[in-house]
Amino acid sequence: MNINPDELHRRTLAHYQDKFAEHGATPRGVDWNGLDSQSLQFAQLLKLLPEEGEFSINDFGCGYGALAETLLARWPTMRYRGNDLNPDMIAAARQHHAGHEAISFDVAERPLHSADYGVASGVFTLRLGRSDAQCFSDMQNSLDALHATSHIGFAFNTLTSYSDADRMRDYLYYPDPCRLFDLCKRRYGRDVALLHDYGLYACTLLVRKTKPASL
Repeated sequence: MNINPDELHRRTLAHYQDKFAEHGATPRGVDWNGLDSQSLQFAQLLKLLPEEGEFSINDFGCGYGALAETLLARWPTMRYRGNDLNPDMIAAARQHHAGHEAISFDVAERPLHSADYGVASGVFTLRLGRSDAQCFSDMQNSLDALHATSHIGFAFNTLTSYSDADRMRDYLYYPDPCRLFDLCKRRYGRDVALLHDYGLYACTLLVRKTKPASL
């Protein structure tokens, strides 16, 4: 089944508004199982970043801005911009990070500005009534946006088709990590890493680009 962009927006927003209303600014409020799994996913994404130094980063689908706090603890001079389509989450993120001039948030489906790096955590999980083909196509459109707004590289995570069959759920999307690796290698950059060894039913891809993206 295919659904149009307006209906996809409505379904996505409704799902996360419900989760946030029930659980607030917590990992469960953005549909993570808990803090441990959220932190473990963040750790994989951040392997893209340099050990130290200044850089800018876009957080695609930032939720309530949990990643910004993790980044600040290790890279206090980084510049962060998060975007999310849920205005309630963005309001909570702005309130929590008020006073940090290098941190900002936008109500938007895509990053509004370019940055050195881009990350997307947990945004490709829900099927929302779509076919596998549409899920993959929509994911590629989002990755195109990450590519276009990331000068040095970007990282993202997904569930994996290698998940145990008895734990897979019909309402979730489980792409083939090998297909994602091939897509990234052919479409976005020569240096691509596939991380599939950190104990979750998920994988992370790191894309390091060979030249800046043109906007």
